[in-house]
Amino acid sequence: MTHKTSHNSPWLLPIAQVSSRTGQNSDVDVTMPAPEGIGDEFVGVSQGEEIHVQGQFYSILDGLIFTGTLHAPVHAECTRCLKKINTIYDVNFNAFFPYDSEKSKKKDENIFGEEEDSQDVYPLEDHSAFVDIENLIRDNLVTAVPLQPLCKEDCLGLCSQCGINLNDEPDHYHDVVDNRFASLQALKEQLENKSN
Repeated sequence: MTHKTSHNSPWLLPIAQVSSRTGQNSDVDVTMPAPEGIGDEFVGVSQGEEIHVQGQFYSILDGLIFTGTLHAPVHAECTRCLKKINTIYDVNFNAFFPYDSEKSKKKDENIFGEEEDSQDVYPLEDHSAFVDIENLIRDNLVTAVPLQPLCKEDCLGLCSQCGINLNDEPDHYHDVVDNRFASLQALKEQLENKSN
């Protein structure tokens, strides 16, 4: 999903100083709102929630490398017991912002020592004093959000017969009666009564 950079975007970071010369670096420690499109109402990060971005820009010959961590509040529902889950996810990222926009359309094989998917490469406008990290935030959080979240690894889930949460009552059980033999049991009892 590509969004045009806006000067009013809440996801802008200043890069004028770090991009002025190769070898420069700049620390980032900011809080930004979550963009739309990260999961859904059942599991994801709600639009507007505060995301803490910590990292560092490094200036190299071809562009800027941005490495860091996203701290994001994730809401979910346990797939076993349906309990609401609210937790903070820490997601590490590595991104490349090339000065040459053509490089943003290709895979880069040298920046991180291995081939990286194009989602980790973002275009950088020529002579821009800011970089928009909206897509970086969305891309990294969308892939980090769990598809089948659990409230805990050993969640016992719900009773298949009455729906009670087995985490609250682990000794809960139902006596299961097999009705297929009920008529035979009744006949047996009748025969036993006649013989007595």
